[in-house]
Amino acid sequence: MTGGPVVQSTIINAYEINPRLTRGVISRRFWAYIVDIVMIAIWSVIVSIGIFMFGLLTIGFGWVLFSLVPLTAIAYNALTIGGRSQATVGMRVMGLRAVDTLTGGPVHVITAAVHALLFYVAVGTFALWALDILIGLFRNDSRFGHDLLTGITVIRP
Repeated sequence: MTGGPVVQSTIINAYEINPRLTRGVISRRFWAYIVDIVMIAIWSVIVSIGIFMFGLLTIGFGWVLFSLVPLTAIAYNALTIGGRSQATVGMRVMGLRAVDTLTGGPVHVITAAVHALLFYVAVGTFALWALDILIGLFRNDSRFGHDLLTGITVIRP
């Protein structure tokens, strides 16, 4: 029973986000999302053209892939927020960046994908979306509900 190192099992906010970095983030996130909608639409059109061409080559069998076009939004968020810039195109335009709340470092791609999925599920139901936004409006760090669930903080670097 003796001999091994003692490991603490919980991490309690190892990184403290400066409150000045989250000031004004909510309005910037709104405008960033408008830019991102345009980017997602462009990518969805490109993916749809590719699926259409693939469908022609496979005599229509490839057109089943059209059901995956909505995943373009989740992939877009996962690859951009989980990438080197830690921000979508809209977030970069508005001077925002997503960080891991515990470490202050980059967000993992899977975490960014889950973050996007939770956001789009909330947007799909008005009550969840309103609750998600209200949480952000009443918090000092402006974190929405889906940010809290995934451990992400959006900051102004």
